[in-house]
Amino acid sequence: MDPEFGKSLDTSKKNSWRTSLLLAYQSLGVVYGDLSTSPLYVYKSTFAEDIQHSETNEEIFGVLSFVFWTLTLVPLFKYVFVVLRADDNGEGGTFALYSLICRHARVSLLPNRQVADEALSTYKLEHHPEKNSSSGVKLYLEKHKVLHTALLILVLLGTCMVIGDGVLTPAISVFSAVSGLELSMSKEHHQYAVIPITCFILVCLFALQHYGTHRVGFFFAPIVLTWLLCISSLGIYNIIYWNPHVYQALSPYYMFKFLKKTRKGGWMSLGGILLCITGSEAMFADLGHFSYSAIQTAFTFLVYPALILAYMGQAAYLSQHHHTSYQISFYVSVPESVRWPVLIIAILASVVGSQAIISGTFSIINQSQSLSCFPRVKVIHTSDKIHGQIYIPEINWVLMILCIAVTIGFRDTKHMGNASGLAVMTVMLVTTCLTSLVIILCWHKPPILALFFLLFFGSIELLYFSASLTKFTEGAWLPILLALFLMTIMFVWHYATIKKYEFDLHNKVSLEWLLALGPSLGIARVPGIGLVFTDLTSGIPANFSRFVTNLPAFHRVLVFVCVKSVPVPFVPPAERYLVGRVGPAAHRSYRCIVRYGYRDVHQDVDSFESELVSKLADFIHYDWHRSQHSPHSEEDVSHSNESTSECRLAVIGTVAFSGTPAYEIEESMQPASVSIGFSTVESVTDVIEMEPVHAVERRVRFAIDDDSESDVRTNMELQLREELQDLLAAQEAGTAFILGHSHVRAKQGSSVFKRLAINFGYNFLRRNCRGPDVALKVPPVSLLEVGMVYVVSVQDAELLDEAREATKSGGRMSREQYGALRRKIGGTYKDFFKSYVEVNGEYVEEGWVDKTCKVCKKDTRGEARQVDNFGRYVHVACLEKSNSGNFFTKLFSR
Repeated sequence: MDPEFGKSLDTSKKNSWRTSLLLAYQSLGVVYGDLSTSPLYVYKSTFAEDIQHSETNEEIFGVLSFVFWTLTLVPLFKYVFVVLRADDNGEGGTFALYSLICRHARVSLLPNRQVADEALSTYKLEHHPEKNSSSGVKLYLEKHKVLHTALLILVLLGTCMVIGDGVLTPAISVFSAVSGLELSMSKEHHQYAVIPITCFILVCLFALQHYGTHRVGFFFAPIVLTWLLCISSLGIYNIIYWNPHVYQALSPYYMFKFLKKTRKGGWMSLGGILLCITGSEAMFADLGHFSYSAIQTAFTFLVYPALILAYMGQAAYLSQHHHTSYQISFYVSVPESVRWPVLIIAILASVVGSQAIISGTFSIINQSQSLSCFPRVKVIHTSDKIHGQIYIPEINWVLMILCIAVTIGFRDTKHMGNASGLAVMTVMLVTTCLTSLVIILCWHKPPILALFFLLFFGSIELLYFSASLTKFTEGAWLPILLALFLMTIMFVWHYATIKKYEFDLHNKVSLEWLLALGPSLGIARVPGIGLVFTDLTSGIPANFSRFVTNLPAFHRVLVFVCVKSVPVPFVPPAERYLVGRVGPAAHRSYRCIVRYGYRDVHQDVDSFESELVSKLADFIHYDWHRSQHSPHSEEDVSHSNESTSECRLAVIGTVAFSGTPAYEIEESMQPASVSIGFSTVESVTDVIEMEPVHAVERRVRFAIDDDSESDVRTNMELQLREELQDLLAAQEAGTAFILGHSHVRAKQGSSVFKRLAINFGYNFLRRNCRGPDVALKVPPVSLLEVGMVYVVSVQDAELLDEAREATKSGGRMSREQYGALRRKIGGTYKDFFKSYVEVNGEYVEEGWVDKTCKVCKKDTRGEARQVDNFGRYVHVACLEKSNSGNFFTKLFSR
């Protein structure tokens, strides 16, 4: 072995360990603030009412045994050794698990999904050998659409409980820390001091959120580290001084004795014991900011031992003090000489822990918004250097008001703990269920292993969850009420968004309609770039046809922009843009699909506009370059200038001619392959590799050699130059942003629930949330809004699903089925029926009918045509000749 190689290997290992240890240190302030402050209120909440501390010490030792094994089994075994491995490209959290499941099984309810999304590098699927049992579970999930909805509801439930925890954790953490004043002042003064001080700290905490945490974040890790060293030192002192034999309580035998003696009271007291694992979910949720090894190292070698020592120390003190003048609390076990320094450190640590859950709430609401599960809110990025540092003003002030209301309303850790415990345990149950699906669908492990994981950890969490439910009237009602309220908002918003997309999908305009617009019809082309924003990835949106109908003009360069979310945390910038033509090159119409992950930062309008124009220039150069190097260049030129119904989409990277693969998607084929709620594009061809060019400049280059160019190539270069000049001139003339202004209402005859959800619920949310122009950061001076009325109906969508399922193979419907569908949904989805023609007593979708004229053998698309008596497409001029032929000629010509 080469000694130099061995030396470099040792150096790299040392550097990796140094990096891991540094990240582990930094994770203390972000991940473990909430978990490390739980000793402040666990024993106090547990011994509030249900059980009493007796001289036999069976209660205190039983509680310590429960705390030890709960900390060992849930945070250590479940999260550190299992759940942290279920990351989504390094990201963790509820949505990370959901996106993993959606990528491995077709259970997503997100609209406008494409096969091209699966080519993203962050969409990678690990191809484990799929077992029959795993594939069976996958097929079962994909087949039953009700399970898709149930899975989304489960994810939304976990999300809502995380938001509820964002209300409860700051209140209970700060209140518990400040309550240490009760040992340093009289009861009368303490009663009137703790609540105002807690509220003042909470107001300051939320008021400083808009500055971001990056300016003071470097204090967080030292504060939490100091706190952990403090409570572990106090624990060691109390163990040695008061009861060195307290370690015996770690035996599971004491749990059995505890339950045997306390019975129902002991079971109900589990609602206080579970607070020892509050904040464990943060290890997984904040995985993206650190690494698996860093979080594992910090918890296993520092946080876990410190917490165990702290709980053992409190138990040792309480085992020798059965009658105290104050309630059982953390501060009674703190020596009086160091009580004030510990109080100050505790308040600082509680603020750090509260900051972590507040930032996590902002993050999960931003993820929900990106997946169309939350109304649009203003998201401010407080740091240009640290990814994920965001601030949401509306949510911040709502959280502050709710935190203060909880503090003033409950006034003690008992009720706050009951509420927080139920929220925490619900989130853990959701994580357990989703991880079980990941074990089967993503890791391709036997279902029996996933079932064991679900039953083992699920039974532990259900035990604590049931104990929390018994506290419903004593504070546990609050997270349930918050979750129901938030889930109603999120589900109504998501439902209406999906229905709007379905309406757009079935009312889109064909490309032939767009290409027919011209001077002969009174349509003018004005200077500039028109960006038409739509949720559709193919076809022409109905709001654009409405715009042209009312204002017969559109811009010289027209771009249909679809900003969509994909179920990945991040989309690499080089893979973000899918660009293609809409119609021939002379039409100067393009389609641009901009893809973002659920953790991506959306660009501001200036950088987006300039980058979009740059991508268009790259695509124009790429498209002509490909035609130039094609073995059928002349045919490609003709195709580029005369195509009427195809859209070639290409992944355009950060460098022109960078060897980026391009996917060719036949837009004319997309409508036939789109399904409600799960849109796919089936006609994706093989990857096309371009010759790599190492130039990094962004300007588009074109040159014509006089000595060796053919007439075809010279013509191509001239057209390339002309198209690029048109794009540059349009950019200088200005850009207009055309957005739809939606008015959604339920169809007449809809159920009362649907009318309430759409006509009142969704429209109220739409009027009171940020508009799409604010979300896209569009300047008002460049904004054009087109009013659209959306009529939604669940039954309509189900009937359309049924019709498309029936016509999947052959595109045919019987006369009876066609008539029934037409009577029920013909008014709303009239364009759906326009695509069907009657052939021999059946209705056949145009996509399945040969569109070549059977007389002159020319394509009938884009020209006046008719269907003859035998369902064949022919030109109008050829119709009489076609109908006059003999029966066998017509039969075999089909």
